[in-house]
Amino acid sequence: MIKFAFSAGFSTLLSMFKRSLTACAIVSAIFVMVSHASAQEAVRPEVGKPLQAANDLMRAGKFKDALNKVREAEKVSGLTAQESYLVNSSMGSAASGAGDSATAIRAFEAVLASGKAPGATQLKIVEALVGMQYSARNYPAAIQMATRYFRDGGGSGQVRTLMIQSYFQSGDFANAAKESLTDIQADEKAGRAPSEEKLQLLANSYLRQKNGNGYIATIEKLLNYYPKKSLWADVVSRLQSKPGFADRLALDVYRLRLATGNLTATNDFMEMSQLALQAGFPSEAKKVVDEGYASGALGKGAEAARHKRLKDLVESRVAENASVIAAGSKAEAEANAARNGDALFTLGYNRFTAGQSSGTGMMEAAIKKGDMKRPEDAKLHLGIALLQSNQKVRGVQMLRSVKGDDGVADMANLWVIFSR
Repeated sequence: MIKFAFSAGFSTLLSMFKRSLTACAIVSAIFVMVSHASAQEAVRPEVGKPLQAANDLMRAGKFKDALNKVREAEKVSGLTAQESYLVNSSMGSAASGAGDSATAIRAFEAVLASGKAPGATQLKIVEALVGMQYSARNYPAAIQMATRYFRDGGGSGQVRTLMIQSYFQSGDFANAAKESLTDIQADEKAGRAPSEEKLQLLANSYLRQKNGNGYIATIEKLLNYYPKKSLWADVVSRLQSKPGFADRLALDVYRLRLATGNLTATNDFMEMSQLALQAGFPSEAKKVVDEGYASGALGKGAEAARHKRLKDLVESRVAENASVIAAGSKAEAEANAARNGDALFTLGYNRFTAGQSSGTGMMEAAIKKGDMKRPEDAKLHLGIALLQSNQKVRGVQMLRSVKGDDGVADMANLWVIFSR
């Protein structure tokens, strides 16, 4: 199972919020100064003087000193509503700049509760509180503030991302998935690639809900936009364990793992080459063995002699098969004369894996002949062969025609994604 890491991305997001908080602190400080100049209610000197000093200190970036000055004003007895409002405005600004989130949260919440701040300032404060509550891991409060922010007309994508992440962190995976999917669909409708972070969060939300279909669909989107070996390994593994997945597709699983760089273990190379031999494709088995030796997975260690025996067996089968796949051979005549296309298809696939360009044409002719035992498997293998022959458009068209609920259509869909 893939374990997605959100920490780096959301640390970056929170850093952005910290910069936003500094901006909010400056805005609030300026507002305090304006309030001092224009307030209709008188502010006593014992309150106004330390607040003015706090403003000057904040302008100089000395937030801790500013916070101490604000606390001097806070201690004055009998604060009026206006004075309390100005004290809390300065307190929130200074505390956020000083990194004292708990104090900043209390002060800004008091500012909001007073109802005295202009609408634009309120929105900035609410935006700041989303980030601070999230950073404090108070996810329900972060969601509440984010909801208010959007209700009041806010449009920050950062706030929306933190809201969705708060749903996830608080265990509300249904809402996390719902909101993530809304954003992703909006991105795709607008012709934008959804961010990898959004897709990862959606995938994990589905995973926590045990929604296998939603998880696979989201992983496929990740493969479309941000293909990685680890993602391919996960989706192929999950597909193979899907109820109803046919055992006969084991070789096809190895083929996709090989194509996506996920065939690395010695036993995998051994198993795939043996399956190819059993399926009657010695040239494919040889390619697998050769790659195993080239990568160092085969030919080394205590099992080197066993690897050599497999290599010798494969090469002898290739030699035996050479006359069978030759153009104009008896096998070709018999395959063309057969009632169904199975023998002709096997011959064509062998030619293809042996590097003969006529192989794909023979495979197509076999499918047209019809009456095959596994026609959907044949279309899957022809589609793969066409892709690997640099006939992408035709290959994708063939793969998209594959039907079935036993895993063959799922495999075809993954190859279509891989082709991109």
